[in-house]
Amino acid sequence: MFIKNFGLFWRADEVNWNPGKGKRGSFRLLGRQGVNFPGLQLADFRHQQGIYILYGNHEPHYVGLTKKQGLGKRLMDYLFDEHTDRWDRFSWFGFCAGLKGRDGEGLHYLRSMAKAAAGQPDAVITDVEALLIRAMGLRNINQSNFYEAEEWKQIKLDEAEKFLSKVS
Repeated sequence: MFIKNFGLFWRADEVNWNPGKGKRGSFRLLGRQGVNFPGLQLADFRHQQGIYILYGNHEPHYVGLTKKQGLGKRLMDYLFDEHTDRWDRFSWFGFCAGLKGRDGEGLHYLRSMAKAAAGQPDAVITDVEALLIRAMGLRNINQSNFYEAEEWKQIKLDEAEKFLSKVS
């Protein structure tokens, strides 16, 4: 419904926050679905908009929302403010769905943030419950699923070139 994709407990130390120059040197938040073709999909969630949670010492530390700035910019800000050294993982819940199209590197594009749709209150309530359960890392008996969201796994620093070479 309103959550289109998400990533759980991504490690901050597996993101290159200060990359070098060049096409593949830019800062990205790379995620994947699958491991090999034909199911492998890659996307850069740096410009994602949505809800995010910072975790430190295996507990939620901070919850935020990004509507105008991308997720990557917001997370990078927390590396240099009063939250520095207070978080080491993050989860994100995105409002922008992925597109079928790909850029020159084989990464899926993100759509613009969808307008809120009225109706289907059961689907919205289910998405909120699923978000809370996953954000808190709970093991509820009733594991609600998002209405239509897809989970993306973090691509770690030492995996980036391997996965990018498979799709470019």
